[in-house]
Amino acid sequence: MTLPTRRLGTTSVTVTTMGFGCAPIGGLLDAVDERPAREALEVAWDGGVRYFDTAPFYGFGASERRAGDALRAHPRDEYVLSTKAGRLLVPDPNPPGAANGWENPLSFRPVHDYGYDAVRRSLEDSLQRLGLERVDVLLLHDIGVFTHGEADHPAHFEAAMTGGLKALREMKDEGLIGAYGIGVNEIAVLMAAMERGDWDCFLLAGRYTLLEQEALDELLPLCQARSTSIICGGPYNSGLLAGGSTWNYAEAPPDLIARRDRLAAICNSHGVSLRAAALQFPLAHPAVASVIPGARTPEEARDNLARLAEPVPRALWQELQHEGLLRPHAPIPST
Repeated sequence: MTLPTRRLGTTSVTVTTMGFGCAPIGGLLDAVDERPAREALEVAWDGGVRYFDTAPFYGFGASERRAGDALRAHPRDEYVLSTKAGRLLVPDPNPPGAANGWENPLSFRPVHDYGYDAVRRSLEDSLQRLGLERVDVLLLHDIGVFTHGEADHPAHFEAAMTGGLKALREMKDEGLIGAYGIGVNEIAVLMAAMERGDWDCFLLAGRYTLLEQEALDELLPLCQARSTSIICGGPYNSGLLAGGSTWNYAEAPPDLIARRDRLAAICNSHGVSLRAAALQFPLAHPAVASVIPGARTPEEARDNLARLAEPVPRALWQELQHEGLLRPHAPIPST
């Protein structure tokens, strides 16, 4: 199977329209054994996925290790790999995994640092864990109030917009990376970052989905005007759109569960799975380059591929708009 590709911003980096989010194979919210994690990556590869996203934070290095072990079996020029910077990993015999949402992490603890030296060192550390000579995209990770709180966010943001951004620009000029950006769960911090510089791409997790379309107000039009591509992470809203009860990594509020149920009922009436609609909806926006659901087992990876290929009639999207579940001017897939 061959998946279409789209370019990140004005760079030469192109990604498949569906990627593989590697947070689950790092043990997000539940432990994952080596074998199913490896098989999930292999199923995605066999299905045509050629974009993989990981981070030092995912399992405190476990995700990068597993992703690198799988990807080293393939020619380096045949895939695109992104990882992140903003947390350095420090050895710790008692890693705070459970407090950060990770089961069975490696023996490290993350220390936030978005400064110039830390961002450059973070890339070097990631290459060691990956066992690869380069990554294609480097993203500043989890800047924002959601991660740092009101008190600490301003200092981290300033470090990222000065030292961190300088490091990214230099590494791109040096050919160490092909593109750079930010990976977050918050729209506001991306709007603020756009005032401080130009960016090739943003990985926005969970904020442009069937459940949430506030990004249409300002962010997506601005990204389109500035040639900044969006990578949509968390298309299932942390599992809520895949039939679970989790949203934003916590128990979903009743109003969102009710909205999800309305979406599911309309999808069912058209003979379409909610997961298929969730995966395909973001890709209709011209600013979106890729959607990257996670998978922790080969079955989940196989299901993602099937949902991406599942036919969705235009009448479904039109009914969702008529019922106020999609914004009236939200781009919808043509078929």
